[in-house]
Amino acid sequence: MDLLLYLRKPHLPINETALLAVNTFVKDANDPNPLIRALAVRTMGCIRVEKITEYLCEPLARCLKDEDPYVRKTAAICVAKLYDTSPIHVEERGFLDMLRDLVADSNPTVVANAIAALNEIQDASGKDVMRMSTSVLQKLLAALNECTEWGQVFILDALGAYTPASGQEAEGIVERVTPRLQHANSAVVMSAVKVVLRYLDLVENDDVVRALSRKLAPPLVTLLNSEPEIQYVALRNINLIVQKRPAILEHEIKVFFCKYNDPIYVKMEKLEIIIRLVSERNIEQVLLEFKEYATEVDVDFVRKAVRAIGRCAIKLERAAQRCINVLLELITLKVDYIVQEAVIVTKDVFRRYPGKYEQIIGTLCENLETLDEPEAKAAMIWIVGEYAEQIDNAVNDTS
Repeated sequence: MDLLLYLRKPHLPINETALLAVNTFVKDANDPNPLIRALAVRTMGCIRVEKITEYLCEPLARCLKDEDPYVRKTAAICVAKLYDTSPIHVEERGFLDMLRDLVADSNPTVVANAIAALNEIQDASGKDVMRMSTSVLQKLLAALNECTEWGQVFILDALGAYTPASGQEAEGIVERVTPRLQHANSAVVMSAVKVVLRYLDLVENDDVVRALSRKLAPPLVTLLNSEPEIQYVALRNINLIVQKRPAILEHEIKVFFCKYNDPIYVKMEKLEIIIRLVSERNIEQVLLEFKEYATEVDVDFVRKAVRAIGRCAIKLERAAQRCINVLLELITLKVDYIVQEAVIVTKDVFRRYPGKYEQIIGTLCENLETLDEPEAKAAMIWIVGEYAEQIDNAVNDTS
């Protein structure tokens, strides 16, 4: 009741009101009920007023060593909040050392919260406050099997920042982490994938690398059966993965083919991944898909699909002629935005393969009237200027 009266006094400034209220929270931090103690420390940590940090430090230090694990895990997160307000108090009062001690706590939830707090402070300060060692590593791996799913994410993120001393140590960590690839929570799966990919560079045994690569494909494919929002996040991560290790998903290109009811942002990401995975073995399937996409109703997606055909031609020299043939088929549809995009990608193909595929120049010139966008006009002017001797009335065509 006293707290409510303090907060209702309109004549008091916010800082003074906070100072009056904090006495109640300090008293509650010694309450026999652990839930009250935890809530008191949590509330004090949420009052971002620098003047009350002195009052917070003593009850926070007690709660970090509290006998109840719920109080300890709440206090661990409070240290990260205190660091945002007053980093000096956290460093001078030894709260960082207390957090490191909590990493060895018997309760896995307390361990996860301590790791989360240390990660947050490390990101904010740019310093290595985690001080990961072999003993800390073993404690994290032990807690990984027992804590909640979000606690697992915090621990896996901490493991991702650790650099193993040898390839053998990296293999041992990966062996403990790979069961998380089958987890129902997509965040846990992606964090586990990040750790495995990070350590693959350190594994010296090629057979182990191939075996781990095979294990990564199924969980990544499974993520594509989730909600569109999760699909999008997964696709963004997969895009980065295939840039570094395309072999992981080289046989799974079909799962990235767009569905009619996919949101446009999902379709765009799938296109990028298809282009990265395309090869001479699957180019025929991919071209059939891209040709189908070019007849969709969404103009931006159609443009992206046409441009993707040109990128395939540039990437695969032996398949360039097949890509050009598909572009010619699309140009004959006489759809303005398709023709303009085809002209743009054809210019890129000519630059990649000079002296080849000039037979399509005539078809391009027949569609000059449809060019009304600056980029398409610029591409056509370049083509005409580069191959003027093969084009009748080249000056008139560009005027």
